[in-house]
Amino acid sequence: MRGALRRPSVVAQVGAGLVVVLLLLVVVRLPWAGDLGMHAATVQRLRHDLVDPGNPLVDADTPSPYYSPWMLVLGCVARVTGFSVFVVLRIGAVVALGLFVSGVWRYVRTLSAHPAAPALSLLCLVFLWGTSLFTWSGFLGLNSLALTVSYPSVFALGLAFHFWAWLAGAVRAGSVRGWGVWAGLGVLWAVILLCHQFSGVVASLGALATVVAARVGGAVWWRLGVGALVGVGVLRVWPYYDFFALAGAGGDLEAVHRGLYRDLVGRYWLVLVGVAALGVRWWRDRWDPLVLFFVLGVVVVGVGGVSGHYSWGRAVPAVVIPAQIAAGVGVGVGEFWGRPGRPGRPGWPGWPGWKGLRGVWAGVLCGALVVGGWTQVGTVGYVVPRGVLPGVVAAKYRVPWVGYHWVTPWIAYGDVVMARTFAARQIPAYGAYTVAPGYPDFFLPDEGRRGEAVRRYFAVGASEGVRRGIVRAYGVRWVVDRGDGGGRGLGSGVRVVARGPGGQVLYEVVR
Repeated sequence: MRGALRRPSVVAQVGAGLVVVLLLLVVVRLPWAGDLGMHAATVQRLRHDLVDPGNPLVDADTPSPYYSPWMLVLGCVARVTGFSVFVVLRIGAVVALGLFVSGVWRYVRTLSAHPAAPALSLLCLVFLWGTSLFTWSGFLGLNSLALTVSYPSVFALGLAFHFWAWLAGAVRAGSVRGWGVWAGLGVLWAVILLCHQFSGVVASLGALATVVAARVGGAVWWRLGVGALVGVGVLRVWPYYDFFALAGAGGDLEAVHRGLYRDLVGRYWLVLVGVAALGVRWWRDRWDPLVLFFVLGVVVVGVGGVSGHYSWGRAVPAVVIPAQIAAGVGVGVGEFWGRPGRPGRPGWPGWPGWKGLRGVWAGVLCGALVVGGWTQVGTVGYVVPRGVLPGVVAAKYRVPWVGYHWVTPWIAYGDVVMARTFAARQIPAYGAYTVAPGYPDFFLPDEGRRGEAVRRYFAVGASEGVRRGIVRAYGVRWVVDRGDGGGRGLGSGVRVVARGPGGQVLYEVVR
């Protein structure tokens, strides 16, 4: 029996180790995509002013949810060490990755004693998705994780796994645990919510499932209430933004997230393997924490889709994570077909056909992991030159963004740049501001006016007077746009200073 347990454990641990090594190599390169520029800009502002950093993207004195406890730590690191923000983000990525891997290990250990379960669960989290590749912060597919590993969402999800593991131990011990434990859980819950609000929602649903599944008594509910009050207090006193004001966010935020409800089958069909595992767990225990977690996630995501609150789609990890974990912990001897296995006491088979069924299950899961891994194999291209990859692998590689390092010899910290949305998501990383933010900003009262100013400035046929008025109103010193033959399309108010990748041109505003 011991040898039979050891073989899948070694294979799973080697596979998980290779994934971690790949992600560490990705951190060295830190491929640019998505919101990296906005997080780098946040570190920039905190490096220069920890007390009153202002808006991280535009030249305005407003609060911002980007100023989270984790970003504050990274801003202090940048301020003390003098490292560039990209070096600091790499340091943060290594810490976040360590929290994620160790958190998965701890949480899975509360669900299964099988030695292969933690490593296999990690593999399921990164590979058990679908065959339509997509990237979004807070989603743990390998390709998505590689491009967002330095984001606060990965740090927050790493804390969430530790939070669930700690909470599971606390509710099992019941009122034996001191009040300090529950207060600490409340603080950790608040920190997760402050670091990444969407991942905080996922963490909250997982915590609720853990507590309900434990069927705790009144004494524990009192302690949970105290912990919740402590967490709410931390959220209330956080000085960098009003957490509770985010409940009123909507509009552009909903439009941004509408895409989360597209191509659901292509993106998630491999998760059905985990849903089957959840079905077996439900058959054996109606109060299974993973089943409850999954149901809560389905309810939130489903209501969001029906009501048009598409930002609720960011709770999709609350649907896929419990299914993926269920698939990973289903490897144990008798995990499905006999008495439940517990840490320190594995379950044992309950009927003669358990070996055959376990073999079928292992084959299905391995096949799904292979399909998921092949879908995301292009991630290897982030650490291996594309030219040396086999053709079929190179075809799956997606070129990351190139960034705007090429403008830094001219643009100084605090300069205002006129740029469209794509460039506006990157340029603040180097210390400059843009006229309009590259992402919806709930706390920026004139966001709509700023966006309209950008549209009017770049409009075909815009008059010199209109452009000069916008330049004066926002203190614009530079313009970044695609080349048009020396800037004639932007009038005589600018001159070409430098040319960058993809036909981009840096123009200086002529005073």
